[in-house]
Amino acid sequence: MKKIAVFFFLVFLVFPARGQDSFEFLKNKDKLRFSFSFINNLVLIPVKLNGVPLTFLLDTGVGQTIVFSVDESNNSQYKNVEKIRLKGFGSDYTALGLKSTDNVLEIKGMQSQSHLLYVILGGEFNFSDHLGVPVNGIIGHSFFKNHLVEINYAKKRITLYKDTPKNTKRVFRKFTQLPLIIEKDKPYVMGNVTINNRSIPVKLLLDVGNSDSVWLFENDKIKIPTKNFDDYLGKGFSGDAYGKRAKIEAFQLDNFTFKRPIVAFPDSTTIQYLKFVPGRMGSVGGEILKRFSVMIDYKNSNLYLKPNGMFANPFLYNKSGIEVIHAGMKFVNIQVNQKALLMKTASQFDSDKPGELTDFKYKFELKPIFKVASVRVNSPAAQSGIKEGDVIVSINKHNADSYSYQELLAILKSDEEKWITMEVIRKGEILTFKFKLVSILE
Repeated sequence: MKKIAVFFFLVFLVFPARGQDSFEFLKNKDKLRFSFSFINNLVLIPVKLNGVPLTFLLDTGVGQTIVFSVDESNNSQYKNVEKIRLKGFGSDYTALGLKSTDNVLEIKGMQSQSHLLYVILGGEFNFSDHLGVPVNGIIGHSFFKNHLVEINYAKKRITLYKDTPKNTKRVFRKFTQLPLIIEKDKPYVMGNVTINNRSIPVKLLLDVGNSDSVWLFENDKIKIPTKNFDDYLGKGFSGDAYGKRAKIEAFQLDNFTFKRPIVAFPDSTTIQYLKFVPGRMGSVGGEILKRFSVMIDYKNSNLYLKPNGMFANPFLYNKSGIEVIHAGMKFVNIQVNQKALLMKTASQFDSDKPGELTDFKYKFELKPIFKVASVRVNSPAAQSGIKEGDVIVSINKHNADSYSYQELLAILKSDEEKWITMEVIRKGEILTFKFKLVSILE
């Protein structure tokens, strides 16, 4: 599957972020560097909140720092809390949350004092199952606003630079500079799309927290290509997002051109409650950005791009039609050849031959459980008989729990039109289905 269409997008009607939320270097350095996890085109970074280690999604598409709380009875880790209502895309639904001030956030050598948080209460909004790892929150504007931030997607590394003439000259000489528009604490870029032989300039949100290549909003100029399919686009705390996917002829950022990218067109229900800045026509996300080292400079309104080895990678999409989620863990009894293991250990120390041993022993390991969250209508998986709620047992005769979440998705997003044999458990019964990954956009 192409990224399994995982896009996490939140728009909160809350108070503006405060100046105290900015991060400062803890030591007298002009730069610092740390690694990040990269899953489904999304950047996950280590954060300490009031001393507690957590994992946050890095997202230029949000202005405030957001935390997910699955335990409403234990909010002692948050300081100076008051209950508020939060609103997100997808409906006019509002959820109960907390506004918390004077928190301390630390990120690998940086610290933010008096940090403002918005906490979503309850476990209903939880996209950890879409990534296969725990995700505790989202951070955006406060991380970017004071420093030059380089996201090296190829090396899975973030470097922050102090805004000095020396750093600017040293860092940017190999990058292509583009103007960045900062509006309401969020960055926008100008690009160009070619649809139905028509070239259209577009103003797009630069959205690190969007796993797709491009989102486009349909209007009198932007029309959805004839070859398209309905699909799940992402998750928000007040509802799931749906729309269409299609290939367009080209997408261009400055002098960088991408041929035949796969673009998402959200439906009217998904975007009806969004508050757009003037002229915005969509977003550019991780499937495009990962093809560069990206330098984001909020203070001076500049974006810098340097292509990496992923620049020419093909644009793939979910040909199977299955949306897979990580549905928890299970204990699995693993057989171990004890005699072979101990004989090898003994020989390393040149000791006498080990005594009589049984050949095998067993140990328990935690393994992931993968479940079908949804099946696209008329997709190959749907036509074969796979249904929502099926628990995946094996893929092409290999146990599903032998894969990481990312590895499993990579199997299902093959560029080739190949056959998939999938065993699932449904109501206690093991069923086998076979389908072919077929392209419908060519």
